[in-house]
Amino acid sequence: MLQEIDGWPAEIATAGVVSGERRWVRGPTGREFGWASVTKLFTATATLIAAEEGIVDLDEPAGPEGSTVRHLLAHASGLPFEGGQPIARPGQRRIYSNTGFEVLGELVAERAEMEFEEYLRAAVLDPLGLGATRLEGSPAAGLRGPLDDLLAFARELLDPRLVAPETLAEATSVAFPGLAGVIPELGRFEPNDWGLGFELRNSKSPHWTGTRNSERTFGHFGGSGSFLWVDPDVGAACASLSDLDFGDWAKEAWPRLSDAVLAELG
Repeated sequence: MLQEIDGWPAEIATAGVVSGERRWVRGPTGREFGWASVTKLFTATATLIAAEEGIVDLDEPAGPEGSTVRHLLAHASGLPFEGGQPIARPGQRRIYSNTGFEVLGELVAERAEMEFEEYLRAAVLDPLGLGATRLEGSPAAGLRGPLDDLLAFARELLDPRLVAPETLAEATSVAFPGLAGVIPELGRFEPNDWGLGFELRNSKSPHWTGTRNSERTFGHFGGSGSFLWVDPDVGAACASLSDLDFGDWAKEAWPRLSDAVLAELG
């Protein structure tokens, strides 16, 4: 079911699927790749852990006036893709924002009294045994690591242990319903449903996941040619990394791979 990646235009690509105790992989699973915005799933998870620990509160003020940690996680704070000047009122539009996740990183670091990279490692990476993964720079897009580590994180999202199942359920449900917005390089959606750091497939079409993916599928893709989705209805997750940046090739190749995976899983 992973043979689809052999025809991709990337020079090097790797992909894997986890479901229960089963795992299927193709390509170099130990090679390091840049994860780009898939990083946001990890930063969101670290922020949720910080909330459960009482370090931050999801509804405390953060970011532009009137916004909260919850707004930042859900790309609803009004901050732009890059830059610190808001371009909308909080809760008005779904504006995908790297800056919002950098603000989250700064807040968690300040409250935890350590660098965000240290907190991320202590809260997420080390407990999951992701020793080959490291954050270089932005909490929005700076993680680098191998497929092995990304699949280990996928298992966590299928059966959470770092956060309470109720916390993950909230994070993968629509935050601020009804907001329209643009997913960079993919297009405008009305609504552009998002959870707390997790992009939600829901009824979006066309989408970077497959036509067979359930509406409950959640995850993220990165501009570096990376993605991770989790489909709780199937009890499976799929991830891929490559050395070719996201583009038109991925808009066709990723849904085909996802559909092949789901067809095989039945």
